[in-house]
Amino acid sequence: MAAQPDLELVKLVKRYGTASDAPVAVDHIDLQIASGHYCCLLGPSGCGKTTTLRMIAGHEDVSDGDIVLGGRNITHLPASARGTAMMFQSYALFPHLSALENVAFSLKMRGVGKSERLQRAQDLLARVSLGHLAHRKPAEMSGGQQQRVALARALITEPRVLLLDEPLSALDPFLRIKMRAELKGWQKSLGMTFIHVTHSQEEAMALADQVVVMNAGRIEQSGPPHQIFNSPRTEFVARFIGGHNVFEHEGAKLAVRTDKVRLFKEPATPSAFSTPATVRATEYQGTHVLITLDSPLGELTVMLPEALWHQHAWQPGEACSAQWTLADIHHLVG
Repeated sequence: MAAQPDLELVKLVKRYGTASDAPVAVDHIDLQIASGHYCCLLGPSGCGKTTTLRMIAGHEDVSDGDIVLGGRNITHLPASARGTAMMFQSYALFPHLSALENVAFSLKMRGVGKSERLQRAQDLLARVSLGHLAHRKPAEMSGGQQQRVALARALITEPRVLLLDEPLSALDPFLRIKMRAELKGWQKSLGMTFIHVTHSQEEAMALADQVVVMNAGRIEQSGPPHQIFNSPRTEFVARFIGGHNVFEHEGAKLAVRTDKVRLFKEPATPSAFSTPATVRATEYQGTHVLITLDSPLGELTVMLPEALWHQHAWQPGEACSAQWTLADIHHLVG
């Protein structure tokens, strides 16, 4: 049985200004996110993903449409009354307060007694493996430790949904991989709904149960990561997610994954299944070699396993035939 929607966006709009030609940042989007799922809003800068997150949080006014959380319309409620909590990209920790005081701060603002709020803050710090650093200030902590403090601070209000605005972008690549594993682990152990904004395809694929690809204020496609990657709905999704060649044949837009293309020396007749080509460039990437081709279908990319590369090390300027099968072809909409 499918999980019930925890959060629903209904014809949600954000426009800046009241004129008929006012810029539209989010354009009548509909979205359902199931309870306990990890959802990533993915897209390029300016696509509307952060604006959508901020409207859910109550930090941006909604121009039109509704936000429904747990069956309750929260569209016009203040941020503090929504049942959401937001982890900002900068973490926004108070530099003069200890980790413990940072985590407890929102309870202090709600009038919770000192001993209770500090105990609850200490418990949460222990849960994110920072109990031993409770009295350190942010400047005395690493980026990963600061992130965990920010997470504990967001969780202390016991939100129904945790909103994360590019929480890993400030970390170095090694720590980013480590922290995304921790985020996924925390989300599963807490059983909460996480909504995470990112522009990183790799991050979204690694974390999400549901990936929502946005472009120009609209949702291009929403679904599980494997569906988004293997069955991109539109040319934009295929190109943005990467790993696909997109070309036109007899008036239809087609996509073929880069790892499904095979190279041969024998010439081929241009068709939906093959094309003559010339190697433009090669790039060794460890487990595979990325080969860029020029062809009558346009630029093509081939992800060749290293073992196959050793059988024939294709060189720039070399003629070849690029081929794939009917099963490898995916038809795109629009």
